[in-house]
Amino acid sequence: MRRLLVPAALLLPLTLLLTSCGGDSAADTGARTDGSGSVTLSVGDQKGGSEAILRAAGELKNLDYRIKWSTFTSGPPLLEAVNAGAVDVGGVGNTPPVFAAGAGSKISVVAAWHGTSRGDAVLVRNDSKLTSPKQLKGKSVAVAQGSSAHYQLVASLEAAGLRLKDIKVKYLQPADALAAFNSGKVDAWAVWDPYTSQVLQGRQGRVLTTGDGVTNGLSFQVASPAALRNSKKAAAVKDYLARLRRAQGWVHDHQAEWARVWAKDTGLPYDVALASVRRTNATRVAVAVDKPLVASEQRIADTFTELNLIPKKVDFGDFVDPRFNGDLPPSTTPAKH
Repeated sequence: MRRLLVPAALLLPLTLLLTSCGGDSAADTGARTDGSGSVTLSVGDQKGGSEAILRAAGELKNLDYRIKWSTFTSGPPLLEAVNAGAVDVGGVGNTPPVFAAGAGSKISVVAAWHGTSRGDAVLVRNDSKLTSPKQLKGKSVAVAQGSSAHYQLVASLEAAGLRLKDIKVKYLQPADALAAFNSGKVDAWAVWDPYTSQVLQGRQGRVLTTGDGVTNGLSFQVASPAALRNSKKAAAVKDYLARLRRAQGWVHDHQAEWARVWAKDTGLPYDVALASVRRTNATRVAVAVDKPLVASEQRIADTFTELNLIPKKVDFGDFVDPRFNGDLPPSTTPAKH
């Protein structure tokens, strides 16, 4: 059997893995800085994330403040650093803020992007007899507990008239889930890009269903409320978000170029990176942090509360700050295709 080419060691740095526990809180704080000036903005990032996009798009030039970069392996430790005030702002997916809010963390969602959910998928092997999510009843499905894929699985099952208890859930981190999937130890794998693209490009599986129509496709920049109370840092955050929005537009217009940069930065094969860019990354549109966004995230929070993965009721509206919306379109704006 042909094996997938992405090294297992690269799996965790690439994730927007969102778990209810803290995970590995270690970060590469290094001494990477950009810009100059008396104000320093501490930015939390993940491998191949905001820093790489901004640099590729030429948006780290002419900074009148300093950006100090810290790279985290996943969303939870990044938000722990935001909560502790060690990071002023950082990027995560749609689920880490929900778990951080459930833990009472000091965080504020300050920016959002809406993309397609086609990269969020339930995958089955090519030889699987499963052709519909309804057929997952009684089957084993690997998923990272508390992750965006976990929510996508729950929502996809609900759309098919099933509940999580109707399947055999195998809570596995991506590296272990990939091994279990390839060896046939699980019937399906709920996961996100670039893993979806990795499996499809490697011809090791096919899509049973995707998150399109059942998940919100949102990703966020989350800031420390303490940083936002500092007028100079708040001004730096505003400029930083504007640069990120322009850089995301650049990604859409330069997909092949960005895929080459992303592949080099993360170790992904180029064809996997390009497929993921086209399916997911390049579809993102900057949108407002608004009431529909809060309602959508509230549904995720309520779902995980009902599953007893969040210990108490969360009012997600208490964890957003819309001051940087400007004239951005509503969060329900369709993703690019």
